[in-house]
Amino acid sequence: MAGMDSRRRLPAVATAAAVAACSGWLVAQRTYHDIPIPPEARLALDGFSEGEPSEFVLARMAYSDRYSGQSLEIRPWQIDSPAAERHFLEGLQRLSAIDARPREAYVHPADPRLFEFPFLYVVEAGHWDLTESEVEGIREYLLRGGFIMFDDFHGTEEWEYFMSGIRRIFPERPVEDLEPASEVFHVLFDMEHREQIPGLQMIYSGRPYERDGVVPHWRGIRDDDGRLMVLINHNMDLGDAWEHADWPEYPERFTAMSYRLAINYIVYAMTH
Repeated sequence: MAGMDSRRRLPAVATAAAVAACSGWLVAQRTYHDIPIPPEARLALDGFSEGEPSEFVLARMAYSDRYSGQSLEIRPWQIDSPAAERHFLEGLQRLSAIDARPREAYVHPADPRLFEFPFLYVVEAGHWDLTESEVEGIREYLLRGGFIMFDDFHGTEEWEYFMSGIRRIFPERPVEDLEPASEVFHVLFDMEHREQIPGLQMIYSGRPYERDGVVPHWRGIRDDDGRLMVLINHNMDLGDAWEHADWPEYPERFTAMSYRLAINYIVYAMTH
């Protein structure tokens, strides 16, 4: 998860209040290269901005969280947006032939427009607390051919909160550990050999993991035909690796790996 640099630091009182309200994760940036974060990301979800028609749109899911009684400036689903998406979308256009819209989108899982986005990006799902309509929307979305990539949640406690939502969506479907030979790791880039992709905190802590999330896991859920419809990056933070692609302090090998993995996921989702 991203930290705060000098260009994007909130006033001390506001920062302290936000961290106290939601310990364990930090406040994300308010601007991206001095561009204000879109209102639909800062505040309540209010649809998504229309853009030029494109082959691929990276949509972030705006879910209900377990801090509903707290008036947070940043909800867990908003972390690192839009910096992570905009960096990644630039890389996607450079590294593939996919015609990607250069700006991110946001969509609620109970919104009928959910089905307009075949690929969803979900962060911090270790903090989600889904409503029944959200559970039903996600289940229908996946069974109708959608694909969800989960990212940036860490440790045992967040895994249990994440799984509490998954068990409501799919009580009977197993979550499997993906083997290195799994097709999703080879559809474009050969990613059989991978390592834990850390968040920016590694630069300050010297550790590639957060909380007790020492071991990285690539996991998935399949539909009845064996198609992966859920890809889970646990104990990793691909979003931070995208966001800090141009930071000399952040190791290039992690950014390169995070881009290639995500592009593989997108190509898989678009072809299966």
